[in-house]
Amino acid sequence: MKAFNRIFAAVIVVIVAVSAVANVMLLTYSKDSGRPHRVEISRLAREIENGSMPDASSCEYVTAVTVYGDGFYCSDSDNVIMEINGELYRFDYNTDDADKTSLVMTVNISLGIMAAVIIAVLLYIRARILKPFEQLSDVPYELSKGNLTAPVKESKSRFFGRFIWGVDLLRENLEQQKERELGLQRDKKMLLLSLSHDIKTPLSAIKLYSKALSKGLYTSAEKQLEIAQNIDHKADEIESYVSQIITASREDFLSLDVDMGEFYLSELVTKIKQYYTEKLSLIKTEFTVDSYTDCLLSGDPDRSVEVIQNIIENAIKYGDGKGIGISFSEEDGCILIAVRNSGCSLPDTDLPHIFDSFWRGANAENEKGSGLGLYICRQLMHKMNGDVFAEVNDGFMCVTAVFGKA
Repeated sequence: MKAFNRIFAAVIVVIVAVSAVANVMLLTYSKDSGRPHRVEISRLAREIENGSMPDASSCEYVTAVTVYGDGFYCSDSDNVIMEINGELYRFDYNTDDADKTSLVMTVNISLGIMAAVIIAVLLYIRARILKPFEQLSDVPYELSKGNLTAPVKESKSRFFGRFIWGVDLLRENLEQQKERELGLQRDKKMLLLSLSHDIKTPLSAIKLYSKALSKGLYTSAEKQLEIAQNIDHKADEIESYVSQIITASREDFLSLDVDMGEFYLSELVTKIKQYYTEKLSLIKTEFTVDSYTDCLLSGDPDRSVEVIQNIIENAIKYGDGKGIGISFSEEDGCILIAVRNSGCSLPDTDLPHIFDSFWRGANAENEKGSGLGLYICRQLMHKMNGDVFAEVNDGFMCVTAVFGKA
């Protein structure tokens, strides 16, 4: 805001300077150039010297020529008195000062209106755009610190209304995710504590049986077989608990909400093309989108865009950068959107695992990532009653998302 105030002050100074220069130029012009009547008086004087009586009706500024007599010096008009051939002549004339005054007033009024409009626009920008934005400048910083409780003040500004609404919605989502994460962490901790306690019982039994066997307390073969079976049974219990721990550690670590609805295929394709046409051109990767027949799809439009974006980002990261293409087909009432990239080095043995969580293939050693991109795609597609699958042919990777028609 301080920078804008400096700009505002500079604009005011420029307006004042322009007005001052314009007035000085107009007044100077009026003073120096506003004497055209002298030319006409000189011409008329020469005619009198030559012995003819001049006619002032043909003059623009000189209104009358009077020879010395009664009332010679009584005139309401501006005049010049000259002695010609031994007689006095009075030349009455009108100046253009009134026109100059009118011009100066017109210029000043125009400059005043222009200055008022510029100042009004600057004040409007300050009040409607800069001031609301300044109020939002601290919001990202507060969100980064984890301060999610303070709501963002709503505004009816047509410039930032949707932006403010989106920031507040982001804050609410972050707050809900934080509460959900805390709840999941609490539940997992309680589950782990419960399972850990349950493991202690069969583990103690196994230790007791093994200690008894080591000391030779059971000498008969039948008793030893019974103890071995008990140990095996207790080991199965421990294995079951460990499986529950592993399952609990992998489930629900992501909150993927889907708002089911209907959207046109063209809306999805337009958003993808708007973002990736420029991005891929910058990295010199050929990007092609095949023709398609527009139709109505079932699903979450935002999540659908997220799925295709994840697939394309995966193609950018693990392809050779030569080309990425999107093709469309229809099968059993579904629309198949396939993203194909060249330069796939993924082994065939890794293909069945690419949709697993936290799994990364052999071709991802030098690439940053968490192994969640395609996992998220599959989870979202399943929640939208669709699917996603992948195949590798002749060094080309093709990931296909299956959307149901509405």
